[in-house]
Amino acid sequence: MAPQAAHPHRNHAEIHRSDRSGWLRASVLGANDGILSTGALLLGVVAAGADRPAVLTAGLAGVAAGAASMAMGEYVSVSSQRDAERADRELEERELARDPDGEHAELAGIYQDRGLEPELADEVAAQLMAVDPLDAHLRDEVGLTETLRARPTQAAASSFASFVTGALVPIVAVLLAGDGHRWAAVAVATLVALLALGALGARLGGASVTRGSVRVGIGGLLALGFSTGIGALVGSAVG
Repeated sequence: MAPQAAHPHRNHAEIHRSDRSGWLRASVLGANDGILSTGALLLGVVAAGADRPAVLTAGLAGVAAGAASMAMGEYVSVSSQRDAERADRELEERELARDPDGEHAELAGIYQDRGLEPELADEVAAQLMAVDPLDAHLRDEVGLTETLRARPTQAAASSFASFVTGALVPIVAVLLAGDGHRWAAVAVATLVALLALGALGARLGGASVTRGSVRVGIGGLLALGFSTGIGALVGSAVG
């Protein structure tokens, strides 16, 4: 028997980025928040006139609180998404058991709406439901896939680790800078790290590197300026 010809697209590999969305979102948000919140906190404390030990104490406390808060927030948020996914799965399981013919017609209607002829849509629905009816309905009716499935623990761990990593940038700047250059060192280190992170996140997500850097940099500059102003006002009031 002659060997079966390979499908023309079977070996065609494409790099898609949607499978990164879960951990990428949590990591970028965590690192961005770690850099910005810690840098802004340190600048505010420096502007208030605190000495190096007080600045470092405030920074480390901010890192601990921020990392824990980010991780818990991601876990709760993504857990809610996972609960909704489970509810949709259970609903589809019940509907498939109760009315398989109706579910077949519903799936065929979805394919018709996407442009298939009625006969072809009916055949496609029948073949997919013969393989895995629940998967077919979750994917094409609800929009749930394994790639985009909610993973709370992964999101929480990514957020925690990336927050701490990002927060180390302004912390190290405080440790290395002299007393007269502490504010400038933290501000520059924080802004450079934010620009680099914006570029990296955009590159990993397939977006414009320049746009990603600029939007993060502008937001970071505003936040740092606001924190510095508040710190200076408080320092003047209580000093």
